[in-house]
Amino acid sequence: MRSVLCFRLLAFSFMLFYTPDIDLSHPQYFLNEEESKHCIRVLRLETGDEVQLIDGKGGLYNATIKDAHPKRTILQINSVISSFNKRNHYLHIAVAPTKNIERMEWFLEKATEIGIDEITPIICQRSERKEVKVERLNKIITSAIKQSIKAYHPLLNEAVSYNQLLAKPFEGQKFIAHCEKGDKTSLQDALVKQGKYLVLIGPEGDFTPGEIDSALQNDFKAITLGESRLRTETAALEACFEVNFLNRMG
Repeated sequence: MRSVLCFRLLAFSFMLFYTPDIDLSHPQYFLNEEESKHCIRVLRLETGDEVQLIDGKGGLYNATIKDAHPKRTILQINSVISSFNKRNHYLHIAVAPTKNIERMEWFLEKATEIGIDEITPIICQRSERKEVKVERLNKIITSAIKQSIKAYHPLLNEAVSYNQLLAKPFEGQKFIAHCEKGDKTSLQDALVKQGKYLVLIGPEGDFTPGEIDSALQNDFKAITLGESRLRTETAALEACFEVNFLNRMG
C-alpha cells in the first residue's frame, strides 16, 4: 500500500509546475517556455489534461491545459488550495558554504524536502568558500519543492559575513551549533514548539572561539547535535530534521 501511495505522489509531482507569478484575478495562466517545453515535449501532456501548479507562497492550484503549445502553453485555473501543508513553525538556517559546492546543493535539496523556510550562507573566519552563486542553488530548491510537493519556496539569501548575520534582528529562538567544549544543550531540551528558529552552522573547521563568544553575547544559545563530529552539510541537515521532528511531536 505504501509503495502504491509513493508511486502516486511521484506521478503527481511530475505534473507539478512552479509558477511564482500566477495571479488569481486572471482565470488563465501561460506557462513560460521552459515549463511549456517540459509539459508538452517531455511529459507529452495534451489539451484537456490536468496539471497542478505551486506559487511558492502556499498556493496549490489545479488547472487544465487549454492550449498545448510547446513554447507558451495556456492553462485554465480551476481551483486553488491556500496555505497548502503549511508547517507550524519557521526555520532559518545560516550555514557556512562548503568548499565542495555539491555538498551545499545536497543540503539544500534535502532540507527543502524535509521543511525549511530560509537559508543564509555565512562567511566565517575559517570558511574555505567565500562566494556563492544563488541562482544555481535556487534551481536546486525549486526542483526539490516540485519533487516533494511543497507549496512554499524557501528563501535563499545572498551570502553575508558572520558579523552581518549576527547584527540582523531576529524575533525567535537563536541557536549556534559548535564543537568546542563548554555548556551546551540539546534542541529537544531548548526548543519551544511552534516558534521561529535561527540556527548557525559553521564551516568544516568550526566556528572560532571568538565567533562563538560573539553569538552568545547576541543571545544565541549553544546546542549540541550529538556526540559525532559532523560535516557542515550533515550538521545543517540534522538541525533541520530535529526542528521539524520536535514540532511534529505531540
